Amino acid sequence: MALRFVCDGQLVELDDVAPGDTVLDFLRGRAGKTGTKEGCGEGDCGACTVLVGTPLAREDRLIWRAVNACIQFLPMLHGKAVLTVNGLGTGLNPLQQTMACNGASQCGFCTPGFVMSLHGRAIGAVGAELPVGDVLAGNLCRCTGYGPLLDAGAQHSRLAQDDAALLALLRQAAVSGPAWGQARLPNGGTAGWFIPDSADALATLLAQYPEARIVAGATDVGLWVTKKLIDLETVIFVGDVAELGTIAETDQGLTIGGAVRYADAHAALARLSPDLGELVRRIGGLQVRNAGTIGGNIANGSPIGDGPPALIALGAMLTLRSVRGRRTMPLDDFFIAYGQQDRSPDEFVESLFIPRPGPQDIIHISKLSKRFDSDISAVCGAFCLRVEQGVITAARVAFGGMAATPRRAHQAEATLTGAPFAAETIAAAAEAIRSDFAPLSDVRGSAAYRLEAAGNLVWRLWHQAQGLPVRVQEVAHG
Repeated sequence: MALRFVCDGQLVELDDVAPGDTVLDFLRGRAGKTGTKEGCGEGDCGACTVLVGTPLAREDRLIWRAVNACIQFLPMLHGKAVLTVNGLGTGLNPLQQTMACNGASQCGFCTPGFVMSLHGRAIGAVGAELPVGDVLAGNLCRCTGYGPLLDAGAQHSRLAQDDAALLALLRQAAVSGPAWGQARLPNGGTAGWFIPDSADALATLLAQYPEARIVAGATDVGLWVTKKLIDLETVIFVGDVAELGTIAETDQGLTIGGAVRYADAHAALARLSPDLGELVRRIGGLQVRNAGTIGGNIANGSPIGDGPPALIALGAMLTLRSVRGRRTMPLDDFFIAYGQQDRSPDEFVESLFIPRPGPQDIIHISKLSKRFDSDISAVCGAFCLRVEQGVITAARVAFGGMAATPRRAHQAEATLTGAPFAAETIAAAAEAIRSDFAPLSDVRGSAAYRLEAAGNLVWRLWHQAQGLPVRVQEVAHG
């Protein structure tokens, strides 16, 4: 069947679309919309930022998100609307005028991406409530020093967004229900893609095509195409399966569907733990969080994924599903070895349950990276200590970037459990970290640095519990 979506107010119907065709290549190639730029090709620089609008069920409007077109696959636009900088028109709207008056464009290459991020904020897209610096954290500029851009963003006014005409076009295209397509690859093979409309349909597809690659937000798999030049052959896109997009908060904890985007879960995660909310704010830029899912972050098994260490420390439980049924396990049991997880080819991540911390629980989560925003962790440490009458009665400690998988620090946990919550105990636990891990050296940090930093994060937990400032924002000047 044809892939159908709306681009800058025009209905687009495409046949012969491969699952690895990117939105950026379509825009700059077939559509001739060269205002959208390619900078990094990996979702870091934001030069390719576009807005994608998804129809809300039972509501006569679209929910808009800023995303990186370079790592979004074209089939992910099925049934949606995309707005590019070309679609804003040839004149200056109030936002663009504000940027011009503030000197917020110099060489101009990054400007379209900044315009689209700020336009999303102006029309109330996901993340619009964030400070302008957070909205622009996924956009890089090497000319302005960011001051004029932040000034322009702070001065912006709200812009009206009329979705009625776009929704009418999408209804005309009749895009409800499941979708599929295929294309011929350059190597002569055939590639196919599927978009199921329910979790049952997804389970059935995986039983039929166990070799298929599951893609939710493509923030990781996108780089396989743009950097490793891999041809994706069979892909099942799950980002819009309704049952996988639910969030449920109870007194017991938080249940998150496997395809919930980080941006959508941010508020609920912050209510569960302020430290967890702060960690999520530093996972990529807003464009990455608008696409990347918690389930995908877990399923790809990266040893430096930001979410898993924190979720392991909080005692999260993972539920996998297939046509054979469901099974639930502690999240830390899911990671077996590098590139190996406890998931059969026909299973998918259905949900994640995070228990609600108790009043005696002390939570601390820290991420260390070369850049504060939109960067990969060198070390990520997470701690959940239960302290009753001055004694640590339970301890869960987990790290990313310290081993081939996100992993608990069992020696440190044993040192902490049953000991008084005191500086001497913290010192012993920091030393025990060296028995828990033998990290590798790479471009993000040496093995010696990682061991020293991990021990220091135990001390950071202690200092935070004593009410001392431990965050960069708390001690930075200006």
